[in-house]
Amino acid sequence: MKIPKAKLLPSGNWNVSVMVEGKRVSVTAPTKRQAENEAAALKSGAKSAARASERTVGDAIDRYIDSKDAILSPSTVNGYRKLRKVVFQELMSVKCSALTQDRVQRAVNKMAREKSPKYVRNAYGLFTAAMSEECPDKVFRVSLPQKEAPKIKIPTMDEIRILHEDCKGTGFELPFILAVWLGLRTSEIRGLTWDCLDGDILTIKQAMVDGEDGPQLKQPKTYSGNRKLKVPPYIMGLLSATPHTDEYIVHATRNVLYKHLQRACSRCGVSPFRFHDLRHVNASVMLRLNVPDKYAMERMGHSTNNMLKNVYQHTMDDKAVAVADAVDGFFESEFHL
Repeated sequence: MKIPKAKLLPSGNWNVSVMVEGKRVSVTAPTKRQAENEAAALKSGAKSAARASERTVGDAIDRYIDSKDAILSPSTVNGYRKLRKVVFQELMSVKCSALTQDRVQRAVNKMAREKSPKYVRNAYGLFTAAMSEECPDKVFRVSLPQKEAPKIKIPTMDEIRILHEDCKGTGFELPFILAVWLGLRTSEIRGLTWDCLDGDILTIKQAMVDGEDGPQLKQPKTYSGNRKLKVPPYIMGLLSATPHTDEYIVHATRNVLYKHLQRACSRCGVSPFRFHDLRHVNASVMLRLNVPDKYAMERMGHSTNNMLKNVYQHTMDDKAVAVADAVDGFFESEFHL
């Protein structure tokens, strides 16, 4: 009976996964030998997967996160670890074998009274992913809060012009323009290095995200995120004026970019919004210019047109009042009201 070799995880634990009765079971332990011995016991039937699941929910989630540490995005792992510390705390000391659907539903209900539907779904997703590996025979049919329609804010071009005038000539102008004009994600702007620029072509090949140990480079969010963009003369001028202090073009954390924008909005009397929403301006402009979805998706680095649909719907909602006023005006005139 051949057992795969255990792999050392960043946490210091060892992990190995084996197939048991057609299902993959993940084993994580403090030492390499312990992990491989436990996997061998499971494989041979000397130890059942059910007995292995005498761990607590907290231990199971910790083991799941450790086993995915080298696979998932650093920001995702960091987010998982933060969730682990605050969600479903009433379940963390409960043995996996003792979990009941009623107990899990009560924990979900409690969280739903305090957190957004998206937050609850993310937390429950982490819980079920860990449980599916720890005790695959357990199935929870839990009711979750209804999804909320995505809420996006698209600044108007008047607001963008006002904000651009405010940041012109400052260090904030370049990231602001890269988000608005080229539609770059915050992480893509932070991950830009000088070797991404070749003449007037900018290659988006990496992103800077916040991991457990600080900022880390990773591949773009999707395969489509790898793309080349033609840089217009104005942005080339901004890049030429940017000091080459190291390999990175923009030196700012996500939080710094957000605070810069909030202060600018406050100074200019503009309703506040997220730095990420600047990217929606680019999508909105392409919709107004009737750019086909295929090219808009390529430019934005999207694998689907879901975001474009959301932007389109938002744009239509903005026009709905004007359309209603025009229709009302027509009939009021026709009926001499």
